[in-house]
Amino acid sequence: MTLLSKILTIALLFVGLVPPEKPTVYLVGDSTVRCGSGKGGGGLWGWGSFLSDELDTTKVSVVNKAMGGRSSRTYIQEGRWNDVHDQLQEGDYVIIQFGHNDSGPVNDDFRARGTIKGNGEETEEIDNILTKRREIVKSYGWYIRKYVADTKAKGAIPIVCSLVARNIWEDGKITRNTNDYTQWAKEAAEMEGAYFIDLNDLVATKYEELGQDYVTKKLFIEDHTHTNKAGAKINAELVSEAIKKLEDCGLSALVK
Repeated sequence: MTLLSKILTIALLFVGLVPPEKPTVYLVGDSTVRCGSGKGGGGLWGWGSFLSDELDTTKVSVVNKAMGGRSSRTYIQEGRWNDVHDQLQEGDYVIIQFGHNDSGPVNDDFRARGTIKGNGEETEEIDNILTKRREIVKSYGWYIRKYVADTKAKGAIPIVCSLVARNIWEDGKITRNTNDYTQWAKEAAEMEGAYFIDLNDLVATKYEELGQDYVTKKLFIEDHTHTNKAGAKINAELVSEAIKKLEDCGLSALVK
């Protein structure tokens, strides 16, 4: 762009003839946010594939950078968070949802993706069997706090979600993660000053309204974690409804 064109663009922005570049909503998480390529392979979908349907995309863009099989730890370890962080601009949003894979083993030769349970400063130094590297593993809450702090450092706005509820029932109720990953995600968000959405409870409540038979037959295909298209759309709607209720959050005004 030449100097003259830059001056003209700035002038047009000033008088309101050219809208400013719209912010981006980046989604960071696991397969419940983006399953596979995010295009419905095997009939499985994550809610992130449909969040753009719920937002005014003339004013905001949605980029789903979630990756199946990752935990809050391995998403960072593999450099995926750096890729998102490098793109962040002031005024962007980052929606963070991990937890489903954080309960796995801290060290094994298969995935080595577990995190220390809780929201503390505990660490575990390991010789990672899978990566063949020395690694210091932190708590789930520590990793969530890192996402939030890194996001805010770029002038972007973090929104932490608790993990979506699984299709696991007991006495007609969905089993929730109230006292573990939901609690730790909420604590981490509060400690770093991020918005928080209790997606675990919102999804569980919705499933209970629909009933076990309907949810099992109509929203899930092959396991109790990954939804089909209909289930993913329901979860995306729940996320958008929760965003709309966030106080003093600019993104709430962009929910359809």
